[in-house]
Amino acid sequence: MLSLFLPLFLVFLMLGLPVVFGLLAAPAILLWLNGQERDITLLYRNVYEGMNSFPLMAIPFFMLAGELMNRGGISARIVGFAQAMVGHFRGGLAQVNVVDSMLFAGISGSAVADVSALGSIIIPQMEKKGYPKPFAAAITAASAIIGPIIPPSGIMIIYAYVMGESVAALFLAGIVPGVLIGIALMITIKLMADRYNLPQAQPRATWSDAARAGAAAFWPLMTPVLLMGGILSGVFTPTEAAAVAVGYSFIISIFVLRTLTWRDIPGVLTRAGITSSVVMLLVGAAMAFKTVAALAHTPELLASTLLSITENPLLLLLLVNLLLFIVGMFLDAGPAIIILGPILGPIFASMGVDPVHFAIVMVVNLTVGLLTPPMGLVLFATSAVSGLRVETIARAVMPFLLVEFLVILLITYVPAISLTLPRLMGFVD
Repeated sequence: MLSLFLPLFLVFLMLGLPVVFGLLAAPAILLWLNGQERDITLLYRNVYEGMNSFPLMAIPFFMLAGELMNRGGISARIVGFAQAMVGHFRGGLAQVNVVDSMLFAGISGSAVADVSALGSIIIPQMEKKGYPKPFAAAITAASAIIGPIIPPSGIMIIYAYVMGESVAALFLAGIVPGVLIGIALMITIKLMADRYNLPQAQPRATWSDAARAGAAAFWPLMTPVLLMGGILSGVFTPTEAAAVAVGYSFIISIFVLRTLTWRDIPGVLTRAGITSSVVMLLVGAAMAFKTVAALAHTPELLASTLLSITENPLLLLLLVNLLLFIVGMFLDAGPAIIILGPILGPIFASMGVDPVHFAIVMVVNLTVGLLTPPMGLVLFATSAVSGLRVETIARAVMPFLLVEFLVILLITYVPAISLTLPRLMGFVD
């Protein structure tokens, strides 16, 4: 069934059908052709069942918290703080771009939100300072994928829900890989600075300027500290942490920074509601497909196919990385995790690969897939912000994409990168 589903699903995507309807229409047609009309009812009933989950309530709350922060002008404060830290390096504004994304990741947890909030500020600044616009757009897109890796992360919440893993363990496991990708991008910019004649750095910020920039960004940057501290100490669950993030973002934006007005609230709620609805519908549709795939014994068939190629865990991990990279070209990270996680996770768990380690390999790989044509969502978001064509950005992003793929291989074959923090905190044996 999987061999027939994928071509039919891709046909629907090429025809312009939204992903959620493709995920439901393709298996429904196949069930009807197989004479399994009764299972079609099960398919659509499971759309609601897939969304009816307390842990998944964290997603709309985190979406709303991110919208409150974005609309409240938090992005400009983070940009100012990053400039004070690294703006004096050669190609400094490009370095600032990466640091911005690393800091903003702890607030939004979304690559698209990162591009929308920071790209509209940093890309015009880079162009004004003499950076080629395709380069500015490319580094914005490449660094934005850090958003779902450094916690909080909506994708990790989805993975934890589907696979029964600890959200706190996944959040901790994502910190070092996210920072590692940021450092790799900054090193790449440093190496490119002379070759591509990137603009000279701005003067080093004085201690007083750095202190003012830090004070301006202090309250927003306390968001991840509050969330992770509460989750790891057991004060609240990840879903409760998301609700706390909404309350904190609201108080900071309205009463402390006063960058958000009461008139802005309806628009914030509307945008958060629309974004959350899209994500939740995708989760429901993907969970419904997961049920149908289980009825067709797809996990067992794929497992036997992979093991027939090789039983060497190292080679299998390389093959899975290539598979996930290709899947990421066509499918968003959330649906891909829900479809492939239950199929691939048990295979590697049976071979001794730690489930948390495999989760991070999968999350990072599919997140980097947001940068790859033809369906890379971050490419389209960056195109909308910068005004450049998707093809132009895709060409310019290739050096950064190569570096990120090398980091994926490092994360894959050095489990300690992902597992050290969860082990220190007692979430992994």
